[in-house]
Amino acid sequence: MTDARDLALPSDYGDLLGQLKERVRAARTKAIRTVNTQLIELYWSIGKTILERQDDQSWGSGVIGRLADDLRAEFPEMKGLSRRNLFYMRGFAAAWVEPIVQQPVAQLPWGHITVLLDKGATPEERFWYAASAVQYGWSRNVLLNMMMNRTMERTGAAPSNFVQQLVAPESELAQQIAKDPYNFEFLGLSGEVAERDLENALTSRITETLRELGPGFSFVGRQVHFDVDGDDFYIDLLFFHIEQSRYVVVELKTGKFQPEYAGKLNFYVALVDDTLRRDHHNETIGILICGTKNDRSVRYSLGRSSSPMAVAAYTYDLLPAAEQRALPDEVHVVAALEWAELAEGSSDDQ
Repeated sequence: MTDARDLALPSDYGDLLGQLKERVRAARTKAIRTVNTQLIELYWSIGKTILERQDDQSWGSGVIGRLADDLRAEFPEMKGLSRRNLFYMRGFAAAWVEPIVQQPVAQLPWGHITVLLDKGATPEERFWYAASAVQYGWSRNVLLNMMMNRTMERTGAAPSNFVQQLVAPESELAQQIAKDPYNFEFLGLSGEVAERDLENALTSRITETLRELGPGFSFVGRQVHFDVDGDDFYIDLLFFHIEQSRYVVVELKTGKFQPEYAGKLNFYVALVDDTLRRDHHNETIGILICGTKNDRSVRYSLGRSSSPMAVAAYTYDLLPAAEQRALPDEVHVVAALEWAELAEGSSDDQ
């Protein structure tokens, strides 16, 4: 009997096999997402019913506990019908008052939603983080990190001249690239450091750096050299933003912002725009990241610059040192969440 692997195969067999594999993977992913969406819709509807009964009949926590017991007795194979989860479902329906079928949150796993409920203070925050988690495929740990670092508040907050130098909607898109301040707590630095040491730390932790910069950034290089008719120039950090198809020049200054810094960054942006940018690329932008800044001085400096630029500060700590020491780090927070879920799963089995 001839082994199937000894058969003479058509020349395009490899390509066909690759295409079919992708179809199978896509179908499986779609099926998982469909099942997840149905589960999330079920949880929202249960929470909505509990809310209505509490309003109409003044249900207390004891009734919800009995409801959890009865549901688990009827559906012992389901792990999400604990008393704790029913309270989360009630909070879910209270936080998203409209049906969730067409909302980003319906595409998230339940673990993500509990993080949103625990950490999201306002409806705007919950919606923004839910939409971002869906768009960029954040894991629960990444979502937790983004919320703890107040990413939404910092996104697009850096003073810039994008509106003056770029046409809409390019100016709005460029503004979303620039945070203020950048949180470099992950570097483990403190006090004053040299600019080269800060640069070394950011590039040695490039994965965390790219995460802090935001989705879409791709690292091109550090101390990127340019020869301008015999004059040597070196750009601290150069990135390419894939979604916006543009180069992003990043200059680092560890001290307070000085107006002359804007002139140097203006030159570097023009240099990259002239030598590296292709016709299909959007305009290069620059981001100056410094230790501290006076926003009024920044705006005066950017007002006379011909290149699109933003200026942001950076910080090592988002809280005072004493408060930072009092808080558990992210690893312990995530571990506690996972332990709680495992413990709850065990209780559900009983």
